[in-house]
Amino acid sequence: MTDSFFTPSGVRLRRYSARPGALNWLLLPGGPGIGSESLGELAATLDVPGMVWLVDLPGDGSNRNPPGAGADVFAGWPQVLAEAAAALPDVVFAGHSTGGMYLLATPALAGKVRGLALLDTAPDARWHPRFVEMAAANPLPAVEAAAAVYEADRCDANIAAIAVASAEWNFTAEGVEAGRELLARMPYNSAAVDWSDANFDHVYAAAWWPEDVPVLVLAGAGDRIVWQGGWDEARFRTPNARFRTVPGGGHFPWIENPGAVAAAFRELAAAIEAG
Repeated sequence: MTDSFFTPSGVRLRRYSARPGALNWLLLPGGPGIGSESLGELAATLDVPGMVWLVDLPGDGSNRNPPGAGADVFAGWPQVLAEAAAALPDVVFAGHSTGGMYLLATPALAGKVRGLALLDTAPDARWHPRFVEMAAANPLPAVEAAAAVYEADRCDANIAAIAVASAEWNFTAEGVEAGRELLARMPYNSAAVDWSDANFDHVYAAAWWPEDVPVLVLAGAGDRIVWQGGWDEARFRTPNARFRTVPGGGHFPWIENPGAVAAAFRELAAAIEAG
């Protein structure tokens, strides 16, 4: 098996690690626009059986002009994720933040995955106005300044500056230094940000909920980006779903508490293998 490949529509899969076992763990980033490089520390934390892959939608992050993508690289978003799930056997899909929302907006994944991990994500768009309220109540002057520069010149370098300036929202005090370094070295794609803002972020609602495979819903206890209250609805509290909170974790909880995140994934792997 090659270390990287593309699906017919240009979804990119890059193998990060391999251990004994049949499972294929597909890690989908949030953002959008930030790229799967943002999940490198998560991938390094996991000690699950099988292979771990970093996944990028066509046009996201550094996957800018993949083979197979049409003139509009976003035309198939996010449904082309079903191609990634069908490309490998025994897939467990894990989506961070908006990535998790993309997974729940793709009902064609049903029957194609052995399990699902939803990390610091939400079941509908109600998280967004709450994020706006949080940002207004906890202003970061550096974010406001970077946003003004970006509005004047909507280039990738300027959106990267916004992300780096927002580190104090994304990470706890204990994780903010490592988080700022992480955000500073990521690829950014403003076109993906614009597509999601115009077509997805404000209208999203989960289009499916698996009840026949194990599901992990995990979030940092200190996540200020994505409101977790939507998961309280009874329709998500199915017997196959595990809800875990990471003590001390922010929006990227594996930065502050990798041990708790790794343990939650080991629990998910055990449930999948128990079948």
